[in-house]
Amino acid sequence: MHDGDLIELDITGIAHGGVFVGRHEGRVVFVSDTLPGERVRARLTDTRKKAFWRAEAVEVVDAAPERRPHVWRSADIDVDPAERVGGAEFGHIELSHQRSLKERVVREAMERVGRLELPIDVRPAGDADHPETADGTGWRTRVSLHVDGQGRVGAYAARSHHVVETPDLPLATEAVARAAAEVRAAARPGRIDLVQPADGRVRVLARPDGERSSAAPEVVDEIVGERVFRVDAGGFWQVHRLAAQTLTTFVKAELTASLGELDPEATHLDLYGGVGLFAASLGELGGASTRVVSVESDPRATEHAGENLAEWVGARAETSRVDRYVQNLAAGASERERERLTRGVVLLDPPRAGAGRAAVEGIAALSPSAVVYVACDPVALARDLALFAELGYRAERGIRGVDLFPNSHHVEAVTVLRR
Repeated sequence: MHDGDLIELDITGIAHGGVFVGRHEGRVVFVSDTLPGERVRARLTDTRKKAFWRAEAVEVVDAAPERRPHVWRSADIDVDPAERVGGAEFGHIELSHQRSLKERVVREAMERVGRLELPIDVRPAGDADHPETADGTGWRTRVSLHVDGQGRVGAYAARSHHVVETPDLPLATEAVARAAAEVRAAARPGRIDLVQPADGRVRVLARPDGERSSAAPEVVDEIVGERVFRVDAGGFWQVHRLAAQTLTTFVKAELTASLGELDPEATHLDLYGGVGLFAASLGELGGASTRVVSVESDPRATEHAGENLAEWVGARAETSRVDRYVQNLAAGASERERERLTRGVVLLDPPRAGAGRAAVEGIAALSPSAVVYVACDPVALARDLALFAELGYRAERGIRGVDLFPNSHHVEAVTVLRR
C-alpha cells in the first residue's frame, strides 16, 4: 500500500491528539474525522512506518449512532481533507459522547503512560446559572486567524499550515465571529488575534510576519466572580468564556475536599502563575493574611499578578522559570521557611508539555502538604503524576476533567496530590 490509496476500516478506539484507531491487515491505522463504532473509507496519508500508518476519512460507510452533522460546515467529512479546517476534531460527535471519549483518553493515558489507575470524570464548563451551549459552540473569546501570501484570511487546515477561508467561526462568540468577518480583506501575511475581554468589545491584534510592535500593549480587565484581573489584551487568559470561573471553582472545591482549610500562615506557591488567577483562589481560601507566591516566566504577566494580588499583604509575584525557582528554593530555604512550605500548597498549571522531571523533583523536595495540578494535556499529566508517585505524592480523589474545549479533542483536568 502507498500514500493516496483508499482502504476501508472498522474504527475501534481513540488515540491522544484527536485521531481514532482502526486496523488494516493487523497494522494500526490512525484516522481522523470518525469515531469508534464506525466503518469508513479512508485515504492513506503516511505509510512510512512499519508499526502504524496514518489516514484521513473520506466517506462514512456505516455511521455510529453518536455521529451528528458537524457543527462547523468547513470541517465536515464531505469537504476535501486538504480544505477541512482544524480545531474542531470532535464536532461531528454528540456532545455528551465527546466527554465520554475524553474520559477514555485520560484514563488510557494514566494506565499506559503513568501506570496509574484513577477514577476519572469529565464535566461541562459552567453551571446552572451560566451553562454551556447545547451544541458546544459559541465559547471562544480568543481566536487566531492566519493570513497567507495571497492575502487569504482564515483558519489552518487540519494538521497543516494551509489557510482555509472560512465563512463562519461557530466555536467563537458572536462578537468575535462578527469581528473576524470584518478584517478578512485588510491583512498582511502573518496572524490576526481576536480577543474579547470582559467588557465585550473585541480587540483585533494584527501580528504580521517578521514584525514586532513597539507600542505598549493594551491592558484589559477579566472578571471572575466579583474579582477583576488585569491582563494584556494579547497575553494569556483562558479561552472559553466560562473557563476561569469553572476552573477556580473546581480547584477550590477539590482542595477543600482533600485538605480542609488552607493554613494562611503557611507558604503557598502558584507555579506557572500567569496573572495570578489561581494564586487569588488560594488567597480566597486562606483569607486576608494568606502567604502566596505566584511564579511566572513572563515579566509582563508577573507585573499584572503583583497588581492582581495586592489585597493580600503576604502575596508576591516572582519572575522565574519554575524548575529553577523550586530547585533554588528547596536548596536555599531557611528552616523556618521550609517549615512553612511543608504546611503549604503548591498549585501548578504548566503548559501543554507538562512540568517535567526537574520541576516535579523540585516541588517534591519542598514537601508541601498538597499539590494541585491543573493540566491541559493528558499524556503530559500522566508522565508527571507517575513522577510524583515515585516521590510519594498520589491523587487520592482521582482526576476531575472539565470540557473547556467542546468540539475539539482537548480537555482540562484538575487533581489534588497528597503525601
